Amino acid sequence: MIPLLTTQLLTSLEKVFPDQEPQAPPHRQGIMLKNEQYSFQLAYFSPQQIWEDVHLEVVSPLTDYIQVYVVGLIPVEIPIRFPHDNNVLRTTPGLYPDLLSPVGPSDKIPILPQQWRSLWVTITDPTVFAGQTTSITLLFKLKSGSILAQETLQLEILDLALPEPELIHTEWLHTDCLATWYDVEVFSEEYWQRTKQYIKMAREHGVNMILTPLFTPPLDTAVGGERPTVQLVDVTKTSDGYLFGFEKLERWVSMCNELGVDYLEFSHLFTQWGAKHAPKIVANVDGEITKIFGWETDATGSEYKSFLNAFLPQLVQFIHAHDLNERVFFHISDEPSLSDLDSYKSASHLMQHHLAELPIMDALSDYEFYSTGAVKNPIPATNHIEPFLQNKVPNLWTYYCSSQGMDVSQRFLSMPSARNRILGLQLYKFQISGFLHWGFNFYYSQYSREAIDPYRVTDGGHWVPAGDTFIVYPGPHGPLPSLRLKVLHEGLQDLRALQLLETFIGRDRVLELLEEDLERPLTFSTYPSSAEWLLAKRDKVNKLLKMHR
Repeated sequence: MIPLLTTQLLTSLEKVFPDQEPQAPPHRQGIMLKNEQYSFQLAYFSPQQIWEDVHLEVVSPLTDYIQVYVVGLIPVEIPIRFPHDNNVLRTTPGLYPDLLSPVGPSDKIPILPQQWRSLWVTITDPTVFAGQTTSITLLFKLKSGSILAQETLQLEILDLALPEPELIHTEWLHTDCLATWYDVEVFSEEYWQRTKQYIKMAREHGVNMILTPLFTPPLDTAVGGERPTVQLVDVTKTSDGYLFGFEKLERWVSMCNELGVDYLEFSHLFTQWGAKHAPKIVANVDGEITKIFGWETDATGSEYKSFLNAFLPQLVQFIHAHDLNERVFFHISDEPSLSDLDSYKSASHLMQHHLAELPIMDALSDYEFYSTGAVKNPIPATNHIEPFLQNKVPNLWTYYCSSQGMDVSQRFLSMPSARNRILGLQLYKFQISGFLHWGFNFYYSQYSREAIDPYRVTDGGHWVPAGDTFIVYPGPHGPLPSLRLKVLHEGLQDLRALQLLETFIGRDRVLELLEEDLERPLTFSTYPSSAEWLLAKRDKVNKLLKMHR
């Protein structure tokens, strides 16, 4: 007799497609540290329609620490760019697993005939159970009470805690996208509430730096176009110059402090791709809010220089007054090319004059920006990082985005989750100080020409591989995580576990452990693609930690 419901426990590194039975072996045992997140999946399949409502019951001492999600299917039109490497799951358009929607015991579980689906289970900070092994039983139950299927995972919780993160991690938060999606006025109370919700989710998943829009960030904006105004610094233009109000910025800082944000990165003070123009800046001019700078403003002109000469000293005073000296980073221009070196140098010289030792950083990939002193804190892409590593640039950061689709770690929807999670080991080996990604919640098309619905459009409007533009979904009551966000966080936990192990056995031994079974050394472009290898490596780390506890 064919069972009405077939089930299988899986690790977090599998992606369950509706038309393909999972090939991974069943996952029945897990191990975690007491202050981390641990996730696994319950895949299920029914050969026929089940007309009665099905619910999930969780039976475990850990119930209060468990959140279950339905893994939702999301449309993908551009899975990958061509040419591509072979470390992808699919290259065809279709429905891909990604959205995580929380479910409770009274919620109906979607079971569709002849489709594989999965539930995502996350255990968070079960500290009170440290030193114990406990079980998690998941039961599919009909409304009548009958049990259709059940699975049990044994979970060991070590009496050890991950150390505080050393990595600075930013995923750019776009609050104009929030205002547009939720149809709220910028700086209304609902705007602040939504922003707080998204920062909270970012913090819960290892993001400890937040993009702070002093002025509307000049990011992915068409030349001559503009994005909705999200300007935290009020400007009044007078006959004598400029007056600045920092009340909104002060509220932003207080909000970030409340949520445990460690660092603030101030938005770019020059346009993207070359520092040739000013960002959009509005001011009170004779009682009316007027745009005073933008694409029409020559960044090297006297007017904008005079503005920055007035603004930056007052911003520095604000930084000192709020004890932010060790917590702020500045940007000049995002992703300039070598042809923009002269304009970038000019902007850099002006900012360095006012900012003294406050750090300035930018995503760029030409080593000459660093070697010439144009930027002291470069952020090269993962596929352009080698010259920076070879020259031992101190406190090195890295990033990836849509252009990093060959060989290196990535988190496109079409890619296996192991390719997402391997980043943690790479960051550890090369002692990377910070990681940046531009798309926490970018819900606009390319160049911000129009708003998009991320539930229907996952490629920015036929622009980038699906998954590059956002890693959270805008739910009706706040952000909803993606599968990719959870896996990325697991990679960052791997990094911290390795750092903890290093305190017991030393860095050299940890590096040996990482590469002991590899034919070639681990790099940003050379690494095992197997989920089994990655999970086995973390399991070995956990067992060594247990021995040295």
